[in-house]
Amino acid sequence: MRVRICAVGRMRAGPEKTLVDDYLTRFSRTGRALGLGPAELSEVEDKKGGGSPAEALLLRKALPPGAAVCCLDERGKVLGSPVFADRLAEYRDQGRSEIAFVIGGADGIAPDLVAEADMVLSFGKMVWPHMLARVMLSEQLYRAATILAGSPYHRV
Repeated sequence: MRVRICAVGRMRAGPEKTLVDDYLTRFSRTGRALGLGPAELSEVEDKKGGGSPAEALLLRKALPPGAAVCCLDERGKVLGSPVFADRLAEYRDQGRSEIAFVIGGADGIAPDLVAEADMVLSFGKMVWPHMLARVMLSEQLYRAATILAGSPYHRV
């Protein structure tokens, strides 16, 4: 099952990009034997400044047809890492060929796009900058692959 992160904004060179690239590479390498990956990042940018509704149109175009969609939203469900890993495995085992994680811009994701999602995920009650959310998601994808592989990376 391929993984795509569809995110608003362009990530410039720097520590966040380095971390995202590293964790997605690790995920793709670890997940290959598990039927997970590769992972890729699709970035969209609303140059006309239409806010979350305009961003939602661009994000929809970036979503792979038939993909399971997971929106990251502060009002979403908070999952532990093992449960998140199980959810990925469930989508894979259901025969989904792709899952897309959606990260909105500064104003979040348009409510209509969130309502269409198969899963709405939160990284806690705090609001995180969308560039850090990419890092956190990338690390959790790698962690999920290691959990499913039985690797000691995740400790309880």
